Order: sequence, then C-alpha cells, then structure tokens
Amino acid sequence: MSDAVTRAPDSGWTDPGCPVARTLDLVGDRWSLLVIRDAMDGARSFTEFQRRTGIARNILTDRLRKLTAHGLLAQRTAPSGRRQEYVLTDAGRDLFPVVVTLRQWGERHAFAPGEAHSTLIDRHGATVPELVPTGTDGTVLDADTTRVQKAE
Repeated sequence: MSDAVTRAPDSGWTDPGCPVARTLDLVGDRWSLLVIRDAMDGARSFTEFQRRTGIARNILTDRLRKLTAHGLLAQRTAPSGRRQEYVLTDAGRDLFPVVVTLRQWGERHAFAPGEAHSTLIDRHGATVPELVPTGTDGTVLDADTTRVQKAE
C-alpha cells in the first residue's frame, strides 16, 4: 500500500477517524469509481478510460493523477513501449468487492423491473452471486446487527 494512503490524517480528511469518510475522500466522486471499474474490466490507456466513461479530458487527467498519487493505480510502460498505461495496484484491486456491492445494489434499486443492464459473470459464465457480509459465526450482518466502535 502506498504511503499516500497510509499517512497520518491531515486537514484534507472529511472525518479523520472514519474509514468510510476517508474512503469517500479518495474514491467517492462519480468518476473515480468509474475509472476503477473500467480498470478492473481491462481499460489501461487514457483513451480507453475516456471512451468508456465519456469523461472530459481535464477531469480524467485529474482523476488518474489522484488515483495514482493515492496508490490505487500505477503507471507503467505499455507493452508497445510507446505509451504509459494505468494498472490497478493491490489497493485498487481491493476495491473489487466495493464495486461488486455497488453493482448489485444498482441491479436491485436503480433499474425498473425487467429493464436491461449489464451483468457481472465469473470465468465460467455464471452470474456472480450476491455479496453478503457475515459474522464470525456465519450469520448475515446488516445495519441492525452491527455498530461502529469509535477510536479513542
């Protein structure tokens, strides 16, 4: 993980003690998560990200710079040797369950019944099952069965 992600809190954090707030500070805008989503789906070049998202060049430049600075993407020389490409770091790949959970929420709540949408499938062509958090004893967890323990 990069030092940029793990550094001590500074005045730029919305809520320094809250992991949700810090995560949103890093990837909570619309475009950052779409860039991460597309990197997970194989996008590597600036042009690919722009084509897939429709994002304005200046905004895409800013998001790629921010995601790279915070250690979610890394730049490397493309196999052709002529361009730079963006690849997910371990921290970026760790967002996979977040993106899957957002997708699954969207499938349930952002589409009308029967409305067509893309589907996430595994390497065998099967639809990815719903991600459900479970406790150490295997019981399903939700907002009614968990609480936040604040740092002291």
